[in-house]
Amino acid sequence: GSCPAPILPLCVLARATAPGVQAAAAMPPAPDDDPMEEEANKKIRALDEGDIALLKTYGLGPYNKKIIAVQDDIKNLNKTINELIGVKESDTGLAPPSQWDLVSDKQMMQEEQPLQVARCTKIINPNTDDAKYMINVKQIAKFVVGLGDRVAPADIEEGMRVGVDRNKYQIQIPLPPKIDPT
Repeated sequence: GSCPAPILPLCVLARATAPGVQAAAAMPPAPDDDPMEEEANKKIRALDEGDIALLKTYGLGPYNKKIIAVQDDIKNLNKTINELIGVKESDTGLAPPSQWDLVSDKQMMQEEQPLQVARCTKIINPNTDDAKYMINVKQIAKFVVGLGDRVAPADIEEGMRVGVDRNKYQIQIPLPPKIDPT
């Protein structure tokens, strides 16, 4: 049969050699065919848009774009779900809605009177049985009060926010520091 054009010399060389006789080794390049010189003489060609597009797709599978799109969709859906259920940590001290007990909260609101927020400015006679607390209720007045039944003297410190009842202004609960709305 005939050989394709580009490898014709090898085919001819293979037929010409007798069985048991090795084909002649490839001839070394002529002195004027120096590969280093050839590299230096080549002009450097800038990549065009087609070459850049080819390089960008190098190593990508046939479904890569679809996979990336689906992954982006999953991230967006996950973000939306987290926003809806309120998973992120909040500075308000509120539990996630899944842990709310609205029925017992309503019952507690009916049984107990609402408290007023005040600031304990000074403790008079600290670490004694007759300790008194100076509180400042904003836009009302300053009072010297005692503690309610459910709060220990060790829980109250000077400068902290406290919850006081609206009748005797006794300190009922210690409150966390005010949250900065920003």
